Amino acid sequence: MKRFSLILEFARQNASSSVAGAVRASVCLLAGCAVSAAMAQDSAWPQRAVKVVVPYAAGGSSDTLGRLVAVGLTESLKQPFVIENKGGAGGVIGSQQVSKSAPDGYNLVISGVASHVIGPSENPKVYDPLKDFTHIAMLGGPPIVLAVNAQLPVTDLKSFIAYAKANPVSWGSPGKGTHGYLIGEAFEVMSQTPMQHVAYKGGSPAVADTMAGHIPALFTTLSTASAQIQAGKLRALAITSSKRMNEFPNVPTFAEQGYPKLVALTWFSLSGPPGMSPAVVDKLNKETRKIMQSQIAKDTLAKQSMETFDWDSARFTQYVGEELKQWAPMIKTVKSEN
Repeated sequence: MKRFSLILEFARQNASSSVAGAVRASVCLLAGCAVSAAMAQDSAWPQRAVKVVVPYAAGGSSDTLGRLVAVGLTESLKQPFVIENKGGAGGVIGSQQVSKSAPDGYNLVISGVASHVIGPSENPKVYDPLKDFTHIAMLGGPPIVLAVNAQLPVTDLKSFIAYAKANPVSWGSPGKGTHGYLIGEAFEVMSQTPMQHVAYKGGSPAVADTMAGHIPALFTTLSTASAQIQAGKLRALAITSSKRMNEFPNVPTFAEQGYPKLVALTWFSLSGPPGMSPAVVDKLNKETRKIMQSQIAKDTLAKQSMETFDWDSARFTQYVGEELKQWAPMIKTVKSEN
């Protein structure tokens, strides 16, 4: 009888072990199925329309690039990528909306230097431009140009500096805190050339006053001033691109004239909310880069005097961090002066 009881207990323990083993096997199987399902879902993405928020009004550079990418992604991924213009606060309002959306790949934003460097540097409470977003791909953007009135007796950067040191010189920008303003301030410091800044409400009024001779010089995006430069009404002395632009082969960069730190774009990009699937990000990055290397994109970029870079998402995210590190201190200084 005692022997029978021992055998029964042994059998009971083995049965429990078998059940536990079966449970563990089932859990592992379910976990494996969950991972497989997630992977399958990522590979099948997108299965419905994707919203792309352009956080500015229609018609600008961000809108042009956003629509270019949306059309290309619609064609390549076989689902509609729909543009929604949601402007306000220099791109912050639309970007903030996307930062709070689900990280499922169905809400994206056309990000950029204004919304993800200048805006959050002025007001860190809006969002963290690195932690609150998944940065996917660089699209492109125009460099900043230093242009002068065509009648000003200078022909290059060196002679402009000499002229500005010998005469009172003012320069215009699209406004305090804009990219043109930051480049102009940085140039003053680097060249040790004190000048008087004049803030305008946009690049176009600054271009008009420079042509009219009300101010001798301005810093603005090349795309804003390109028509007047080509018409001979403004003389371009230097641009902030990494290399000379094909449309302006005679305009040297700041870097080749002794200012290697003045390499910058008023860039636009594709981003999403934080925590997006790496597989979806990789798919979006690869498809977007294909689009931006297409002939249609190259023609569009050329017409708007834009430059781009063929980067993966990790390199682009690193670039956003580099931009913040370079410009945030100056932006905060500008804000404290206002």
